[in-house]
Parts: sequence; C-alpha cells; structure tokens
Amino acid sequence: MAYVLGFFAADGYITVNKRGGQFWSIQIVDKKLLENIKKTVGSGHKISTMKRRKIFGGEVSFYIIYRLQIGSIEMCDDLRHLGMCENKTKSLTVPNVPDKYFSDFVRGYFDGDGNVWLGNVNKIRKIPKFTIIVMFTSCSFVFLDQLRKKLLKFGLKGGSLYRSKRNYSRLQFSVLDSLKLYDFMYNSLRTSKLFLKRKKDVFEKYVKMRL
Repeated sequence: MAYVLGFFAADGYITVNKRGGQFWSIQIVDKKLLENIKKTVGSGHKISTMKRRKIFGGEVSFYIIYRLQIGSIEMCDDLRHLGMCENKTKSLTVPNVPDKYFSDFVRGYFDGDGNVWLGNVNKIRKIPKFTIIVMFTSCSFVFLDQLRKKLLKFGLKGGSLYRSKRNYSRLQFSVLDSLKLYDFMYNSLRTSKLFLKRKKDVFEKYVKMRL
C-alpha cells in the first residue's frame, strides 16, 4: 500500500461532488500498472478510458489515458490524514511512512513524478562521459526537501534541489546516488508487480553497460 500512496502523492486526487460523495482517483497511461494498483487496494471498480489529444510540432495525435476512481469517505479521510488533501499540489509533504515500507513509497512517487535519464555529458571532450541521472519533480518544494533528507538516512549522499520558473521544483541525483536509488527502490520488490517496467529497464541498461 505504501507504493499506492506514493503514486497517489504524484498522480492522484480527491474530489467531492455536490451530493457529498467523496472519491479518490488515479489516472495514468499505463493500464497494466493501474490494474495492479486496483488489485492491491482490493477494488472491484471498473477502469475507465479517456481519449486525449496531443499537439507536438504542429501535428495532432491522440492517446488513451486510464482512470481508477473509488468512492469511499473512509479512504479519502485516511488519505487526508496522511496529508493527501484535495489541493495537495503545492502543500504536499512526505507522509509518516514506516522505514520498512519507505522504499515502496519512493518507488511509487518515482513512477508517478520521477524520471531516469541516460546520456553523454561533457560532449566537448574527446571521450564524453556516459552517465545516469535520477530526478523527482513536484510543485511542492517542501516535499522534495523532506524527501531528500529522508533518503540521506537510507545511505544516499547528495542530491540537488532546483526551483523552476515554471512553478515546479526538481530533486536530482547523480551517478552514485542514482545507483543507490536503484537498489533502494527495487531490491524490496520480491514478488511485487507494482513498478513501471520501462523505468526499471533504464536502470538495468546502465548497470549492464558498467559491467
């Protein structure tokens, strides 16, 4: 459940309708992951699909987004108690997750609002350096600052925080801490299916190239 909480912190929201009904929702483009989240929370609700339009380079394309919406006042109140209020975008803080589940929470948030990048730096040199960088983004600077401090307790050494002019902040880790994050987030998986394979594959590609 810590993974689901982390993912909700990144990509979830609570709504209250005019009749007082309360719902919490997650909508993403990865249907398989959403199905696994649905199983984890024991939901019998249907996953709905919505068509979205994207404009890039003057060309219009369409993609499908999947949504799981669950009506439960009790669950919404539990989320609020953990700091996941209706307008959490800028007020988000790191919830009190037990240490043994914190790696799952981080992996959930990473799959929602994180990114891992591979590429060459120092390109002007004769031999560019191939590197890996992990980033977390949020509109809440406080959340990322708390996340960084918490991760330091689990063996990470650095991390850089940036405020963007676009109303969001970024927490970034270089090579050694990125590899520690890889171990931290995925070593606890065992039989869990709660992770985005495409992001995990990027880490594994870098690890194989280092061998």
